[in-house]
Amino acid sequence: MLAKVEAATVVGIQAFPVEVEVDVGHGLPQVIVVGLPDTAVKESKDRVKTALHNSGFRFPDGRTTVNLAPADIRKEGPLFDLPIGVGIVAASQQVNLPPFSDLMLIGELALDGAVRKVRGALPMALAARAAGKRGILLPEANAAEAAVVEGLAVYPVKSLRHAISFLEGSTPILPATGTALDPSIDPAELGEPDFAEVKGQESIKRALEVAVAGGHNLLMVGPPGSGKSMLAKRIPSIMPGFTLEEALEATKIHSVVGLLPEGHALLTRRPFRSPHHTISDIGLIGGSAQPTPGEVSLAHHGVLFLDELPEFKRSALEVLRQPLEDGQVTISRAAGSLTFPARFMLVAAMNPTPSGSFGDADRGRTSPAAVQRYLNKISGPLLDRIDIHLEVAALKHGQLVHPAPAEPSAAIRARVIAARNRQLTRFQNRPKIWCNAQMGPRDLKEFVPLDDSSRTMLSYAMEDLKLSARAYDRILKVARTIADLADSPAVTEDHLSEAIGYRSLDRQLWA
Repeated sequence: MLAKVEAATVVGIQAFPVEVEVDVGHGLPQVIVVGLPDTAVKESKDRVKTALHNSGFRFPDGRTTVNLAPADIRKEGPLFDLPIGVGIVAASQQVNLPPFSDLMLIGELALDGAVRKVRGALPMALAARAAGKRGILLPEANAAEAAVVEGLAVYPVKSLRHAISFLEGSTPILPATGTALDPSIDPAELGEPDFAEVKGQESIKRALEVAVAGGHNLLMVGPPGSGKSMLAKRIPSIMPGFTLEEALEATKIHSVVGLLPEGHALLTRRPFRSPHHTISDIGLIGGSAQPTPGEVSLAHHGVLFLDELPEFKRSALEVLRQPLEDGQVTISRAAGSLTFPARFMLVAAMNPTPSGSFGDADRGRTSPAAVQRYLNKISGPLLDRIDIHLEVAALKHGQLVHPAPAEPSAAIRARVIAARNRQLTRFQNRPKIWCNAQMGPRDLKEFVPLDDSSRTMLSYAMEDLKLSARAYDRILKVARTIADLADSPAVTEDHLSEAIGYRSLDRQLWA
């Protein structure tokens, strides 16, 4: 007899419906799985066979054929165990199951029949809703994650026996309820480091506030011990909370990779990814034979922090150009081409020279040629894509021994949220723009008009600093953010002057 069970598979970060067809017939006892399965799917027949025996069901004696349709999409992972097990029980008529084509089933089976957690529950729940399904059966551990999808009943199951009892109508299961996103969560409640712990560096804190308020990329250059890493690690404490759309996009990526925190329906804080400088190109950008998201995608709607920037491989840094410009990365392999979202805020830190010191302090320790080789690891096109460049000077002893009271992150975050709200209001008719850093040329023309004096000042700055056309656009974006922090409807010369000041350091070092 033939039985059909609805399931899903994940390709990249998108899920697609899969129909699991199970036919139990005559012939030599064997199980054949077709439909482009990977090794984990092929091994499911052994897990399912043992799980059926330990759950009180028998495994058919004849030839069992399992087809995963459509056959032109590669099926990966153990998430087909549950639908295959239910399909075998239905096809062998061990239980009289009513039609359940309006339900989707996913889950990995343990040898005792328990249903284990799988990756990608959120995108599969979204795929179930898009396919018009009434509900989805999945492991208990994935229920909270899938329940955030509105208009879909999420039924958590504990075992194969539990799932079949529900399908035949003998055991009711209450649908799981989703957890509402709370954008007002204070990062201090999540144990975030606070800017109140940072001594001095007020000008750097101001620049970080501007960067976060507009989603701008940032480069800090300074000697060891000046506080670059300490400052960067406190950036999440001043970032605004997720919107629901942002949270869903970021959670999908972490769900597929298996990094969603246990018991969390959605990510509650923006990602902060800090890969080591030995990371490979594939680890940073994503890839492998079957493309998977890399660090740039895991940092989507969050922060990607690259400490000791020149120590990263040149090839790894250059692959950052596309995601910094487009907010996404496309990976092409023989198996196909996939596009992952990668709209993140880049925060980088580096020493000014190999020895770590500026100017005269470095004299005699490193040759000018060695310093130039060190700086040349950062290409001009990459620097152009970084909006704000800062010199982080070492603190004086008096600032360490007798520090002045520092402003807490909560106060800075309140100003950042106010500026972001102004931007959301401004871009309400542009659904793909959340902050000033994402503006295009048309948006700049509309939202950042300059008067004659401001245009003249910017023209002189472009000529003196020999800035590129891309740098011109980024100065305007930063100036718009500074104006938003000041609650100014127009960009003035003062705002423009501060934005220009954030572009001068790269010309001093890389000229």
